[in-house]
Amino acid sequence: MKNIKLIALDVDGVLTDGKLYIGSNGVEYKTFHTHDGMGISLAQYVGIEIALITGRKSPAVEKRAAELKIKHVYQGVNNKTEVLYQIVSALNIDLNQVCYIGDDINDLPLLNIVGYPACPHNAVPQVKEQAHIVSAHKGGEGAVRDIIDQILSAAYDHQSLFEDYLNMKITINQ
Repeated sequence: MKNIKLIALDVDGVLTDGKLYIGSNGVEYKTFHTHDGMGISLAQYVGIEIALITGRKSPAVEKRAAELKIKHVYQGVNNKTEVLYQIVSALNIDLNQVCYIGDDINDLPLLNIVGYPACPHNAVPQVKEQAHIVSAHKGGEGAVRDIIDQILSAAYDHQSLFEDYLNMKITINQ
């Protein structure tokens, strides 16, 4: 896991709990876990790119991605594999350097081609069978953070990484 350069994520069921909240006004709402956001920030801090690839379109995803400074955001995607190939080509990396986190059967094509397939605890059985990393957490409940922590702990001393990250944040805010 030390050579991961990109973590690509499905959204619904991975960054969210997979439930669709649609108000009577027709507005779709999603909940995101702050621990996942911190994990994404830590991965970006050490130079790992983050990509969101989702079949649905939602302003909430756009807003959360902007908050987390995620540059690679693809919504309304029918062919996730094609999008992933475009991303790895643009980043000039190999699929073996990619961790993809998915939760349902539409994620299987990506899970089968990346070096590090991963999923939340509540992923469907077919996805769990393909995953090298199965989080102890459910989607939307810290699964992304758990997987990122496993990736980072393979390459970094967690305590030193946290201290460096916090010192960088303190310096920026002064």
